[in-house]
Amino acid sequence: MAKVAFLGLGVMGYPMAGYLVKAGHDVTVYNRTKAKAEAWSKEHGGAFVSTPRAAAEGCDFVMACVGNDDDLRSVCLGDDGAFAGMGAGAIFVDHTTVSAAVTRALYAVAKEQGVGFVDAPVSGGQAGAENGQLGIMCGGDADIYARAEPIMGSYAKVCKRLGESAAGQLTKMVNQICIAGLMQGLSEALNFADKAGLDGKAVVEVISAGAAGSWQMSNRYETMIDDEFDLGFAVDWMRKDLGICLRTGDEIGAPMPVTALVDQFYKDVQAMGGGRWDTSSLIKRLRAQS
Repeated sequence: MAKVAFLGLGVMGYPMAGYLVKAGHDVTVYNRTKAKAEAWSKEHGGAFVSTPRAAAEGCDFVMACVGNDDDLRSVCLGDDGAFAGMGAGAIFVDHTTVSAAVTRALYAVAKEQGVGFVDAPVSGGQAGAENGQLGIMCGGDADIYARAEPIMGSYAKVCKRLGESAAGQLTKMVNQICIAGLMQGLSEALNFADKAGLDGKAVVEVISAGAAGSWQMSNRYETMIDDEFDLGFAVDWMRKDLGICLRTGDEIGAPMPVTALVDQFYKDVQAMGGGRWDTSSLIKRLRAQS
């Protein structure tokens, strides 16, 4: 059993922290909205505190899943930040999808004070978090990762170190680039099937077994056909992630014309009031044009 803090109890962090309790760890949580932390504590039995520093004090591991670069800095740095409460030898594990730049900067700050830092963004969405079946892609020192891996295993389907600091974040960018193109292709295909007078669900039952099959097709085709998008990974979050991908692509000289185009399609969905819709809502844009 380890003493663990979890910072950030959104749709991902809330169930992830719960799995740490189920695994037998001593868990203390922090959330910017206190009511959410209180509700989690009542449900899972762990403690909650009012600052990241208080959560981190005396912990072997501090896990975080917050919103963006600025949110991550705010929970790590400053007098009330987690780093101020962490002792030498403790390990910070960041599950947030953020830029490689902020990851490398925080890794360096942590290392100066003898704290380990693993960037460990996740894939699998809300369902993956709730079922404890996330894909976790990691970067950081090999020995630090080896110590943190069993803790992350509490909610992982697969967990792998891909390289040094920020390798996890770069891998998450690869993940999001793949999803963007797949979602647009699936949206066009299902809209085509509808316009052609085909039974979309019957079509997918056949083509999903072949080369066209994908996670997106298997898990989203029914809700897309039924025009249901109040689920999963929000468009607002996807645009944040794609912004990171596109900026990094410019920095490293990796052209991404399709990703840039799909990002603009998601901007159109936001303009339709769909910022909180699932990423599969790209099909709404096509239907609006038909």
